[in-house]
Amino acid sequence: RTINNHSKQRCEMPPQSQPRSSLADDSSSHLSSNSRIARSPARNPLSFRTMQTKVTLLDGSLFTCTVEKRSRGLQLFEKVCDHVNLLERDYFALCFRDADNNKNWLDPAKEMKKQVRGVPWNFSFNIKFYPPDPTQLSEDITRYFLCLQLRQDIVSGRLPCSFATHTVLGSYTVQSELGDYDPDECGSDYVSELCFAPNQTKEMEEKIMELHKTYRGMTPAEAEMHFLENVKKLSMYGVDLHHAKDSEGVAIMLGVCSSGLLVYRDRLRINRFSWPKILKISYKRNNFYIKIRPGEFDQFESTIGFKLLNHRAAKRLWKVCVEHHSFFRLMSPEETHKKLLSLGSKFRYSGRTQIQSRRASAQISRPAPHFPRCISKRNMMSRSLDGGTHNDDASTGPSISSSGSPGGSICIHDPRSKRIFLSPLSSVLSSKT
Repeated sequence: RTINNHSKQRCEMPPQSQPRSSLADDSSSHLSSNSRIARSPARNPLSFRTMQTKVTLLDGSLFTCTVEKRSRGLQLFEKVCDHVNLLERDYFALCFRDADNNKNWLDPAKEMKKQVRGVPWNFSFNIKFYPPDPTQLSEDITRYFLCLQLRQDIVSGRLPCSFATHTVLGSYTVQSELGDYDPDECGSDYVSELCFAPNQTKEMEEKIMELHKTYRGMTPAEAEMHFLENVKKLSMYGVDLHHAKDSEGVAIMLGVCSSGLLVYRDRLRINRFSWPKILKISYKRNNFYIKIRPGEFDQFESTIGFKLLNHRAAKRLWKVCVEHHSFFRLMSPEETHKKLLSLGSKFRYSGRTQIQSRRASAQISRPAPHFPRCISKRNMMSRSLDGGTHNDDASTGPSISSSGSPGGSICIHDPRSKRIFLSPLSSVLSSKT
């Protein structure tokens, strides 16, 4: 079932052709004025058409590349996925902060220069669509990247957990990154430098160590699978929150997830509208509307309205709803119909749906790729497992603030080989709304 979106009262004419370059005029003026050539500095024509981009990856490392300004977002996204050796790409996306510090998802089908305006081309590689059942992902590397995203969500407070859940998830994280507990190499507080929760306590660390000691023989992939099996049960798993107000002007939060639209007040969920229950979503100015299918004892549809901060916030929420509904509910994305004159927004989700992604994942036949596993630290001075101290002087990534704890990272290529490599962990782009 598709969702209609014709509320934006604006006529959009077909894009006009780009104005012709004035190279002919410039060349004639240069021929008639040689002195101007001598005074003009040499300029690289490519510098006006390309842009240096920086992408903060999920492990905190920085990927830098040069792209053409007129290239579409898909080209940069594919470069990042090739760099991290990721095939199951449909759950991921690039996000950036606009001039008002709002988080925006880079549209893969649209030119980058039309999306990123007035801010540096700094992006963050993140999970956009959280799979309801992470165990259905085909490759360990995909599940590992999902674990990295969820650890950021937990540490930043975007994914609230109880004390017991923090300890269970923390113990699986330690097993994944350090391997089996070894009393000869692990001190009495060997997890104290690792970050598991926003308000981490000594009691929590002791419970994590107690659980970790019982996981002997568990592989990193098995530990990550257990981590995901526990975290997917959390009520705020995969919920993208947006500030809003209800019809009475009361501040609320609207959460978009794989199952539908959720309404929160004072951190408590007060309503839930599943995708099958929603007939239409729309927005007009700073108002966001959903039309609800009539209930068992109702005769007519009902429309519920919410007020967002401004028009841009309403459109952002509408786009997120369209994308989530298309990805999780449709068999294939809607076809775009080209018209000379169109009313309303032309935005349509153009990527693969979850059903299409699962079919493609089932066709993956490559050997399981080897990849490093990194440990988020609380500070740049990292202590190795043998008790020595290492200070990494390598260059860090962009200084983008995060609601999580800043720090370095220890990359372990095999938790059981004890080969440890130190590398900096830059702050990641927060997805706090």
